[in-house]
Amino acid sequence: MRSVQAEERETFKKAARHPLSNLLESIQSKIIGQHQIIEQMLVCLLTDGHALLEGMPGLAKTRSAKAIADGIKGDFHRIQFTPDLLPSDLIGTEIYVHEKSDFVFRKGPLFNNILLADEINRAPAKVQSALLEAMEEKQVTVGHKSYALPELYMVIATQNPIEQEGTYNLPEAQLDRFMMHLEVKYPTHDEELQIVELDEKRQQHTKESPLPLTTEEEVLAARQAVSRHYISDSLKKYVVSLASATRTPEKYDRELAKWIVHGVSPRATIALIRCAKALAWLRGDEYVTPSHIHEVAFPVLRHRIYPSFESEADGISRNTMIQKLLDVVAIP
Repeated sequence: MRSVQAEERETFKKAARHPLSNLLESIQSKIIGQHQIIEQMLVCLLTDGHALLEGMPGLAKTRSAKAIADGIKGDFHRIQFTPDLLPSDLIGTEIYVHEKSDFVFRKGPLFNNILLADEINRAPAKVQSALLEAMEEKQVTVGHKSYALPELYMVIATQNPIEQEGTYNLPEAQLDRFMMHLEVKYPTHDEELQIVELDEKRQQHTKESPLPLTTEEEVLAARQAVSRHYISDSLKKYVVSLASATRTPEKYDRELAKWIVHGVSPRATIALIRCAKALAWLRGDEYVTPSHIHEVAFPVLRHRIYPSFESEADGISRNTMIQKLLDVVAIP
């Protein structure tokens, strides 16, 4: 029986035959393991979405985001979120230009193709709210004027699940704007050995041949291909049923009804279909199957389901809720 890691490596080899092969090779040259996380981040990129990475310190969350940015021919900026950060530090500000005798808007870090919001939960709500319009509408409004963001635009945010001092919970409205909530796990024994070897090469300043970059046009073309990928009407109805079951869980299962207080929005339904299509396309599958939907259901739904106090007291994880949801909603 093949291991999960072997299957993930095989999936990546298969995906490398895609138009985004240059991007995949670039990421793999910088990151050891974390195949599922990288694949899911690429799904976010292909669906014009944003990703929230959560995991213990030192698990290459920031490095994974930078690896994707390094493989794309575009602008990248990293912001370390802190309690004293201001909205203008993200958006930009108007400055007075003496030569023009007028104010000119100087763009902030939000206007890059890929923005890494490191430890996003360390900034207060007024700073996090600066991202709302940018993430949803791809524009920033300053005063009476709106400024468009790049067509290829992605926010990759990270947060630490164990440090609560000096942090702020992300508002539900902002959480819903993330396409996926990704849980970064520890590497396996073999992967950690490879990490040690890679670190030794870096210390010895071993030079590697630069890999060709993926252009913005190639990513946008891949998005168009994903949007045309086939999903049957019956599976679309199945996705809608999954979303409806989170809003009226009592119709499906008593236990599920005790666990969930509020269900997901239609944005989650759209995200499920988009991500399932992107995953099928990335793996070279001809059409979307229920297994694709089940795989993306966890990162798409886990930050959108609002658990009850009873479920939290009993230690019921959101992953357990989603698995229960997949078990009680029949596949057509």
